[in-house]
Amino acid sequence: MRKSQPKKIALAPDPKFNDTLVTRFVNNLMWEGKKSGAYNIFYTALEKVGKQTGEDGYDVWKKALANITPGVEVRSRRIGGATFQIPSEVRPDRKISLSIKWMVRYSRERNGRSMADKLANEIVAASKGEGAAFKKKEDTHRMAEANKAFAHFRV
Repeated sequence: MRKSQPKKIALAPDPKFNDTLVTRFVNNLMWEGKKSGAYNIFYTALEKVGKQTGEDGYDVWKKALANITPGVEVRSRRIGGATFQIPSEVRPDRKISLSIKWMVRYSRERNGRSMADKLANEIVAASKGEGAAFKKKEDTHRMAEANKAFAHFRV
């Protein structure tokens, strides 16, 4: 067991929007250490979102992330030989992490020519409350609701 928590390293804000959340998203989007390529994909996707929706792409992205952010999740816990799925609140830092990972993952799985196209389509879908990332959040909430009977086992 550790003596103390490791220090959180502060992220530098991105150059265009001056937002650390964008940097965090780009770090998850990045492939093989190509950060400038990931920034290009992200900014291109936001431009495409802006053209599709007629709104500011950055605001639509923020709304999409908020829409796919989970509130509760299930955790496996072994009690007396049986494994129970116990619903629990998600820590604020983990909420953001999960929503970013889901958006990037389901963008990659989409059909499209470029990653910017796929990401733009996933952002638009998530902002409307559709798409695979939003479905993942709904499934997570549904699973927690179904296992509410085991909430008293919470640690």
